[in-house]
Amino acid sequence: MINTLSALPRTGKFAILASALVYTGLTFTVATGAAPVEAAGAPYYTAKLTAPASEARTVSDGVAWACKDATCVANKTSARPLRVCRALNRKFGEVAEFKVNGELLAAEELAKCNG
Repeated sequence: MINTLSALPRTGKFAILASALVYTGLTFTVATGAAPVEAAGAPYYTAKLTAPASEARTVSDGVAWACKDATCVANKTSARPLRVCRALNRKFGEVAEFKVNGELLAAEELAKCNG
């Protein structure tokens, strides 16, 4: 069996190595570059309370909330949105508006949240 790599001159071997490193670096950058920036941008849950929150940061039923005045935001969890809303209601009181990934919770679901 002939080893084709050993037949190449030293500069040829270096060029192959450099190409492999550049390809790996670019592939890794594309695969990991954009996703975390976009994920960190917008919260998954956004709630507007009827009264300002009593705490700026809190954990309610395993969900970490950050609140400013009457608006609270949190990242996605494995719990159903209605459960997340109810836990926030128990912590801070009535929820006036609840968004899941930018979409408003239906009126009947919001009533269940506050009920």
